[in-house]
Amino acid sequence: MKFIVSSSALLKQLQLINGVINSNTVLPILEDFLFEVNKNKLSVVATDLETVMKVELEIEANESGKVCIPARILVDSLKNLPDQPLTFSIDKNFAIEITSDNGKYKVMGENPDNFPKEPTGDDAASFTIPSNALLTAINKTIFAVSSDDLRPAMTGVFFEMSKQGLQFVATDAHRLVRYKRKDVSCPKNDSMIVPKKPLNLLKSAIPANNDELTISYNSNHLFVKHHATQMSCRLIDARFPDYKVVIPADNPFKLTVDKNDFQSALRRVSIFSNKSTNQVVVSISGSELQLAAQDVDFSFEGTERMQCQYNGEDLQIAFNAKFLIEMLNATDSDEVSIDLSTPTKAGILKPIAQDDEEDLLMLVMPLMLNA
Repeated sequence: MKFIVSSSALLKQLQLINGVINSNTVLPILEDFLFEVNKNKLSVVATDLETVMKVELEIEANESGKVCIPARILVDSLKNLPDQPLTFSIDKNFAIEITSDNGKYKVMGENPDNFPKEPTGDDAASFTIPSNALLTAINKTIFAVSSDDLRPAMTGVFFEMSKQGLQFVATDAHRLVRYKRKDVSCPKNDSMIVPKKPLNLLKSAIPANNDELTISYNSNHLFVKHHATQMSCRLIDARFPDYKVVIPADNPFKLTVDKNDFQSALRRVSIFSNKSTNQVVVSISGSELQLAAQDVDFSFEGTERMQCQYNGEDLQIAFNAKFLIEMLNATDSDEVSIDLSTPTKAGILKPIAQDDEEDLLMLVMPLMLNA
């Protein structure tokens, strides 16, 4: 088998799917890309058994065939080649010879029959979503996903589908993010938990524009298709916690602050906080807000004051500054509101300005105030 492909076009596509491959795999063949040539089309597949990504590109070829090529050496060599046509020649023993303008490189491939099969989308339901809507949803929720493998349901993003829209929920038991899209209509009321890794891979593989993505799913797998790029992944088989019960129905005190000022102050003050808790105490009185942090072990202390709008009783409440900073990162609005009630009840953070078709709500649990 022989085909000719542009080195830069091939590298660009391989970089989209290279992240699927784990460095320490159980099966040696999982360190390879599966190359499949059909007429003048090349499809390349990468998998870690849980997630599969596939890209297609135009090539020049006279015959069809398949081969597995070691991923790391191929990507490393392409990164160091200038843009030029490359000729791949593969013999019947899967030995690969790559010819460039000035050089010849040889790699030993593997039998493609040993490569794991892709999952099939049998009895899958499907809907479409604009690419930038999915990208925004991933960016606004993924930071709150738990890394605790003992609670598998929280190690992914919960997709909640209905004809009225699509909700994305992530929580690690200390904070929760709920992001709604009202401009997406799903065929039926349904839900699934999508793992973190494929969502991170999608982030770099899909464009930030209005291209339509097709999302299909069945009881075990999710499939996402965008032009020549496809991804499928195994869903998390667990029950997502009932997140609605933890969102307080009534938080009467309303704090409004400038997002950038608040975030910058948190960053400065949190440097002086205890590194295991990142605790920053927020004291609100009238139209003034004070942030205070200390690390008793090292005698570190930092305080800052800033202006705010506040409607409620004077309050002192402690939060993990790292969580607040990440939540503020996920909001696009210049101002944010934080609804509070007592020092032991969760605070609800929302952007003041939001697009009509989206709704973002973030909840953060307070820390115990140091006596």
